[in-house]
Amino acid sequence: MSDTKLAIILRGLPGSGKSHWVETYLQSQGLEIAARVKQYGYFSTDSLFMNDGQYQFDVSKLSQYHQRNLCGFIQALANSEPLVICDNTNVCHWEYAAYQVAAKALGYQVKIVVIGDPKNSQHQSLCAERNRHGVPLVHIRKMAQLFELD
Repeated sequence: MSDTKLAIILRGLPGSGKSHWVETYLQSQGLEIAARVKQYGYFSTDSLFMNDGQYQFDVSKLSQYHQRNLCGFIQALANSEPLVICDNTNVCHWEYAAYQVAAKALGYQVKIVVIGDPKNSQHQSLCAERNRHGVPLVHIRKMAQLFELD
């Protein structure tokens, strides 16, 4: 990796393959970088819903957990971690704007990565089949309707 600090912001429907993309990308960066990012530079609001290895979504905690995820991300930027990743659905631009603004303000190159084709009905069906959190197709389709493409 070069001296350039990089912030990657993932966007995609549940089950689109965001976490898989991160794993594949980190493998390509080598063991040392992958281990460092997983420990200090990888932020996913979903991870905050994990309890004893089980995903336990609680809508009443969603706002609080999104805020905690953003704070962790900004702290990693402030600590000059060379690679920082946000792995959230980020359906609308406003959902990741603070991540993007903070990264740019702290001198990071920002890469926005959209996983899959959120507007494609086959992709939506695939997401419903393979998402780990039991998000039903009807909800995925609603998210897809709201998904803002650049």
